[in-house]
Amino acid sequence: VVKEKNRMGECPVWEERETALVYVDINSQKVCRWSPLTNEVQSVSVDARVGSVALRQCGGYVIALGTRFAFLDWDTQAVTTIVELEQDKPNNRFNDGKVDPKGRFFAGTMAEETAPGLRARQQGALYTLFPDHSVIKQLDQVDISNGLDWSLDHRTFFHIDSLAYAVHAFSYDVHTGKIACPKLLYHLEKEEQMPDGMCIDAEGKLWVACIDGGRVIRIDPETGKRIQTVMLPTPRITSCCFGGKDYSEMYVTSAYDGLDETTLAKEPHAGEIFKITGLGVKGIPQNFYAA
Repeated sequence: VVKEKNRMGECPVWEERETALVYVDINSQKVCRWSPLTNEVQSVSVDARVGSVALRQCGGYVIALGTRFAFLDWDTQAVTTIVELEQDKPNNRFNDGKVDPKGRFFAGTMAEETAPGLRARQQGALYTLFPDHSVIKQLDQVDISNGLDWSLDHRTFFHIDSLAYAVHAFSYDVHTGKIACPKLLYHLEKEEQMPDGMCIDAEGKLWVACIDGGRVIRIDPETGKRIQTVMLPTPRITSCCFGGKDYSEMYVTSAYDGLDETTLAKEPHAGEIFKITGLGVKGIPQNFYAA
């Protein structure tokens, strides 16, 4: 549905109030908004790689860019820093993020590659930005903090550390926002490659984007089993979310960075955004950052 190619399209968020899909292109340092009504993509350039974007209750967005949390005012394009983190780790940046059921923004970090396929291990962390702008560190020694969401009863937090090739479930205290007691939920099969972004559907099942696996998979958190696979027409599938007027459509982002010229020539859809219909299941609306 979006032909404008992204180097590293990520973190799609359906914004009902704008009837639009908001997402980031991490490596192009842009926050983007696509309208299915006009088919137009608007974007705001920022001064660092931007790992994630989420909706703010009072309008505009909260973003995680470089190693800081910030607000983005879409109309003026102004970026206002909330807090700087990890200033002792110049090679780190924020990656995926999402707002919890109480309006707190969870986002995690990772080390950038120093050469193709080479990165320092366990340099990342997972943070929570509270509505009063305070921050706590929830996890340490993470490789690539990624895909996150909450169970429908708000008692479980799901998180992906991509280089563990796994989805983990944590107990989650909705009152304090704290997570604890990680358990392995699902380990990816070889052909599924590496887990990236993730979302939950209205039946409480998880959808995981498989980067270099060219697919999204549906996992039942009760059984820890994969119950569905949807193949996509390009390998570097990065994230997914539900949207559309009744949240019955799934939007899927992809990337072309990481593909060599020979592969790129054979991958005309790399970096585009796709819509999957007919899944027979709906998603749930996104939470808003409560400040």
